[in-house]
Amino acid sequence: MKLSRPLSWFLLAFGVWSWIIWVTFVKNLVKDSSGLAFDHGNPTAYFWVHLALAVVSFVLGTVIGVIGLRGLRALRRTS
Repeated sequence: MKLSRPLSWFLLAFGVWSWIIWVTFVKNLVKDSSGLAFDHGNPTAYFWVHLALAVVSFVLGTVIGVIGLRGLRALRRTS
């Protein structure tokens, strides 16, 4: 299956965007001082759920970005 150039760029950009957003989110989650993420220094359920969301988003962002990158490389080889 061939991906179009715009779709490949979109997928690659989505992967990069996912990493930027979720890395920032995890940094903020770890620094949380509102009491949501940590209760007396111990991680709460809120922390674990959001960390799991971030990990899944990292994996999906990476997979989607790699698909976009492979699509661009395949287009370059055929041009």
